[in-house]
Amino acid sequence: MKSKRKPNNGFARAERSCRALLRTNHVAVVNIDPSGSQIMANWKSCRQIQSLAIANAIFDFSYRWTIYIGAMCRDERGADYIKSVEISPEGIYKVERLTDAIEHYYLDLRNGCNPNHILASGWIAIPADVTLEEAQAAKLFHAAGAWNLVKAAA
Repeated sequence: MKSKRKPNNGFARAERSCRALLRTNHVAVVNIDPSGSQIMANWKSCRQIQSLAIANAIFDFSYRWTIYIGAMCRDERGADYIKSVEISPEGIYKVERLTDAIEHYYLDLRNGCNPNHILASGWIAIPADVTLEEAQAAKLFHAAGAWNLVKAAA
């Protein structure tokens, strides 16, 4: 009698392992423009992640992403604010293809800002189905140095 067990699929096992690694470490990719700086961070603790295993997990497989796009602005009175939108692009993407998936939303948000107020912009991509609070996103942008870049440019 032949076994009904599924054959061992190393690729699927590696993919599950990577998903679990990213989920348990609350991994987010944070990108800041105009500097072009990009970091991996824990979106809960806002601490930067510098792990080769996690970097490989992010780059090796495609994921369903939640992306928080924000524009760091300062009004005439010197008050800082963030204008933002959260999206979940249809389909699964590798991290290097994300910019193609979000470019339209990113440009829409930037174009909707007062050009005299906009200082920097960026996005936070999380390879999971989660919703970021605005305060949490602001902390992540801060951890990535978005406001520091702004102060340097001012």
